[in-house]
Amino acid sequence: MKKNIGFIGCGKMASAIISGIQTSNEKNNYSIIGSEANKEFAKSAEERLGIKVLTDNKELVKNADIVFIATKPNAVSDILEEIKDELEENKLVISIAAGVCTEKIEKVIPNNRVIRIMPNTPALVKLGMFGICKGSKATNEDSKFVENLLSVIGKCITVEENQMDIVTAISGSGPAFFYQVIEDMARAGEKLGLDYEKSLILATQTAFGSAQMIFNRGETSVQTLIDNVATKGGCTFVGISEMKEQNSEKLFFDVIDKTTQKACALGK
Repeated sequence: MKKNIGFIGCGKMASAIISGIQTSNEKNNYSIIGSEANKEFAKSAEERLGIKVLTDNKELVKNADIVFIATKPNAVSDILEEIKDELEENKLVISIAAGVCTEKIEKVIPNNRVIRIMPNTPALVKLGMFGICKGSKATNEDSKFVENLLSVIGKCITVEENQMDIVTAISGSGPAFFYQVIEDMARAGEKLGLDYEKSLILATQTAFGSAQMIFNRGETSVQTLIDNVATKGGCTFVGISEMKEQNSEKLFFDVIDKTTQKACALGK
């Protein structure tokens, strides 16, 4: 039976999810509508995504079995207050608003099943990473449904609510950290005499290939992959030794720790 999915907010992340569904093998199982308060934004989204985009959130909820809250975090409470009378108990609510916990959502809509997801921007190129957690009424079937829905634009893991801030730090904020590492490597190559664009290609493709090697490693540990490249006495070994000397493990722990703390603070 075809499910009707409504997106309140049709920004970049919602658009990535919508486009992923539309190009998947499951596209005929879903009917998608969106809403944007601004008429010009609604018209633009309608043309860009090829779906009906309303300017009335209540009307969207009436016509949806599944409702995505894809607005900015500070707008979530107002949106929920606006639509709560239209949300029948059988409707699943999925929030992609960063830092907004399921408990906060359930205070406004206590009778609905709620799923919270933490996406990241590589979803725009179908290489996203999603953390998923369930609200108090959501079922394992709900979680599995969301995971299957999102799998067309990336990978998913299910975590507990109290782990979502860590997910935010590692994968939500993580793209910027990897961009910084790649940029730093490229600039190092430039300073040593290599053209910046060539250095950037080298760093980027190497990062991409290395990530794929980790996914394909099977029973092999990441440390073994490191050791396979960093043979003792070789040039890679010297580089790894320098990273250890500079305590790169502590650097990245501090980065993730401080980002997690900030994500936690934003959710309060």
